Amino acid sequence: MLSVNTNYSAMIALQNLNATNDALADVQNRINTGLKVSGAKDNGAVFAIAEGQRARVSALSSVTDGINRASSAIDIALAAGTSIGKILQDMKSKAVSAQAQDLTTEQRQAIQADFDAFRAQVDQVANSAQFNGLNLVAAGGADLNVLMSDLSSGTTGRQITTAGVAGNIPGLAATFAASFGFTGNETLTFNLNSIGIGTVAITNTMTVQQFIDEVSTQTGGRVIADYSQTNGRFTYRSSEAVVGTNELSITGANIAAGNETNFTGLGGTAAPVTGGSVTTTVTNLDFTVGGSGALSTISAAAGLLANSGSALTTAGNVEAAITALNVQMASLGSQAKALDIQFDFLTSLSDTVEKGIGNLVDADLAKESAKLQSLQIKQQLGAQALSIANQSPQVLLSLFRS
Repeated sequence: MLSVNTNYSAMIALQNLNATNDALADVQNRINTGLKVSGAKDNGAVFAIAEGQRARVSALSSVTDGINRASSAIDIALAAGTSIGKILQDMKSKAVSAQAQDLTTEQRQAIQADFDAFRAQVDQVANSAQFNGLNLVAAGGADLNVLMSDLSSGTTGRQITTAGVAGNIPGLAATFAASFGFTGNETLTFNLNSIGIGTVAITNTMTVQQFIDEVSTQTGGRVIADYSQTNGRFTYRSSEAVVGTNELSITGANIAAGNETNFTGLGGTAAPVTGGSVTTTVTNLDFTVGGSGALSTISAAAGLLANSGSALTTAGNVEAAITALNVQMASLGSQAKALDIQFDFLTSLSDTVEKGIGNLVDADLAKESAKLQSLQIKQQLGAQALSIANQSPQVLLSLFRS
């Protein structure tokens, strides 16, 4: 039926033209933004996932910034340690020179003056080794906790925390046996539900750090040990331990009665632990003369080279300080290496997450370009079809001609 009031063909043509225009607008938006999902309206589920991952990329960036700052502080500490090591070598040289018995009083005083100047320079180097207000080698400093991940550890289970060490708290490089009263033939066995999962043999030369590593190695990572140089406490943690069914406990062999029980966790009660931030602790090291760190064997007293006997003792003390400094430098270098490895991993992880976001939301511009040309042709054809449909009622005029 022909009608001037209702032109169904024109309505259909208009609908198709509008659909083509909408599709063309979508393609143009993808080309302009480079995204196939630029907002929740495009695809709500994918947009929500992408936004969550974008937030994680931002969090990873913050974590890597923190690791960079910590690495810079460690680099400065290592540079200070290297300089102090060279100064200690000069101090030992002076102490050895002062052992000669044919020195005049003036010559010995000159050597003593050089020795005192070197000793003062050690503290100057240590106290100036700061980055962003942080000094890892000055006296009285604090450990640095570095965030290693944007996600919580998710660790659940039980842990045993020992009593603290009174007085001078040993560092990670200190000998474990001497620091805690062991004789070097003891063993500690870690148990889950009273079944041993690993035994650590304590030797006379084992350091605190080596003991911590050995706990993880011997238990296959099922128990993780940690030591705080702030309060002298050991913590042993197992994510598998469950109250009443799979309890964590520690037993020992050849353990003499005494205060060492407090430091191993023998007979301790496992407490619940939940997930938290994944951090690592960069230990503060005292590189000052006469402090509690590696250079504690060097006295700050005057006249250490006053005679051959004193010079001999001082040379031995300086040599002990050099050895202790090298051990702590090695520990600090290991911590720096661990931070570098984590930084590389997080950088790679961030790149991979960004790639995943791109897979979700990025537009294929080659494909969109082809669509654009196709839709432009359809738009022109649609407009032409609508024009033809609008002209069809004019046929009615021919019916009324005389």
